[in-house]
Amino acid sequence: MSHSLPVKGVDVDEETRCAHYHSEIDRIAIKFFCCGIYYPCFECHQAAGCGKAKVWPKKKFNEKAVLCGACGHELEIQEYLDCASSCPACQAHFNPGCRLHKHLYFE
Repeated sequence: MSHSLPVKGVDVDEETRCAHYHSEIDRIAIKFFCCGIYYPCFECHQAAGCGKAKVWPKKKFNEKAVLCGACGHELEIQEYLDCASSCPACQAHFNPGCRLHKHLYFE
C-alpha cells in the first residue's frame, strides 16, 4: 500500500479501488464529512459507513479530504476539483467519471 491512512469499504485494494469502482484509474478515496473516514465511494460508505452521509460545505474546500491511492498524497477538496483528473503529486490518472458523483461528496 502506498499510503498509511485507513480506507474502509467493500473489497478495498492497495490503491483504494473497491468492489463498486475497480478500473485501473479508480484510485482515490474520499474522507466523508459526516464521519471523517476515508471510503473509495459513496456505495462503500452506504454499506459500511456511519449512516449519516453529509457533503463537505464549500467553506471547508481548503481541507484535505481526497486521497490518491497511487502515492498517498492527500489533496484539499478544491485542489482535487481543479486537478483535471490526475494527482498533482505523482501525476497518476483519476477516473474523470467521478465528477458525475461530486454532488454526493461536495456542496
